[in-house]
Amino acid sequence: MDEFLAMGGYGAYVWSAYGITLLSLLLLFAWSWHGARAREAELEQVRKLSRSERRVPSSATLREPELARSAPKTTVNDASSGAS
Repeated sequence: MDEFLAMGGYGAYVWSAYGITLLSLLLLFAWSWHGARAREAELEQVRKLSRSERRVPSSATLREPELARSAPKTTVNDASSGAS
């Protein structure tokens, strides 16, 4: 086992490289995990804000039915009778 860990005299280099790589991956995972949780919390705040805005009708929504009532209505028969 000692011979395996020594790796022909390069064991210190090899095992430190493995250790640094493992530490880097763990730090990257923790950083990503923390960032994802922060984005999820931010998304939840945006969803709450969006839900609260949906409850209050905007002035544009109130005007749409009025515009639809005032627009002239044309039918297919009106257009075909003018061509005859």
